[in-house]
Amino acid sequence: MKADKQIGHLVLGKTPQGSWAHKTIINPLGSNEFDADFMLDMSENTDWSDDPKKYIEEVYAALHRHSTYRNMPHSRKCRCVRLVYANSMHLDIVPHLNLADGREVIVNRDDNDWESTDPQGFTDWMKSKDALAKGNLRKVIRLMKYLRDHKNSFTGTRSILLTTLLGEQVTELRTMLDPGYYSDVPTTLLHLAKDLDGWLQARPTKPSIPDPSGSGVTFDHRWEQSTYSYFRDRIHVHTGKVHTSRRATPSALSRPRTNPTEHQDVVVGRRTSLAATRR
Repeated sequence: MKADKQIGHLVLGKTPQGSWAHKTIINPLGSNEFDADFMLDMSENTDWSDDPKKYIEEVYAALHRHSTYRNMPHSRKCRCVRLVYANSMHLDIVPHLNLADGREVIVNRDDNDWESTDPQGFTDWMKSKDALAKGNLRKVIRLMKYLRDHKNSFTGTRSILLTTLLGEQVTELRTMLDPGYYSDVPTTLLHLAKDLDGWLQARPTKPSIPDPSGSGVTFDHRWEQSTYSYFRDRIHVHTGKVHTSRRATPSALSRPRTNPTEHQDVVVGRRTSLAATRR
């Protein structure tokens, strides 16, 4: 992008975001593609101040001018430009700016407007929660993504919501009351499932989910009441299975496996290859 003659001078750099930055990417299901995102850090062009979508249009045009990328599938989405690689991967390129008025923003192309954001703040929040959970939060998130993507449970719940809701259950108070509360993956899964289920069951109506980075925005537009209700019901079912499996085989859940890529999948009640949780 920096080499592009038309917008290269606006490109400041790039920053991984989402599952890439949070280390929660899992293998996609079947022929589905890996999804990686990065922020394309750009300086403001005052000529485009009244036309924010211009940033997405120009990034798309720059790919179209590139000798390699123009021959690869690429398209414009609401907040990004998608570039599709061979071997089941696509890259979402999200224009990201710090405006002169102090706002940190991305573009909503559909509305031709800015959206406030703090991707680094969210990543820092996620890392702090994961550290509090002894590195097991991201592993539990991968397990829950596995349920969603490979077992077709709570489909429609976006990763940003899943990460936020699980991360919000991790608290320092829990570790003060019980130092072993997040001691390993099975224990963390048991406790986060129970805590999240309790939180959800107390809220039959879709609650507002604020961005924990403090950007001032919410993720409420990422799902509807029906999607939330389905998620709430499925988490309740899975929590029951986790408790049943833990009571049935407490020692089996924590002992090392002969094959390090296998883990007892206590959520669905069977052994499943989950190499992602070992990363």
